[in-house]
Amino acid sequence: MRRRAHLFHEIPIDVLFLSKQKKVLKVRHRMPAWKIALSFRAHSVLELPAGTAESTGTEVGDVLSFENYQS
Repeated sequence: MRRRAHLFHEIPIDVLFLSKQKKVLKVRHRMPAWKIALSFRAHSVLELPAGTAESTGTEVGDVLSFENYQS
């Protein structure tokens, strides 16, 4: 199934395409507003503030983990 990044953002964002196992398959750094990015292999897409992937050292091949957060 093809996954795509949201194209209705007004500021640049980082886009990470993830497998079912949360492995980073593709990173699009600072994707400009009103652009689209696709991945035919991705199970999900994570959209982050521009510069987040670079500042955290996130790159293709990394496996992400998520935690529940309650305020």
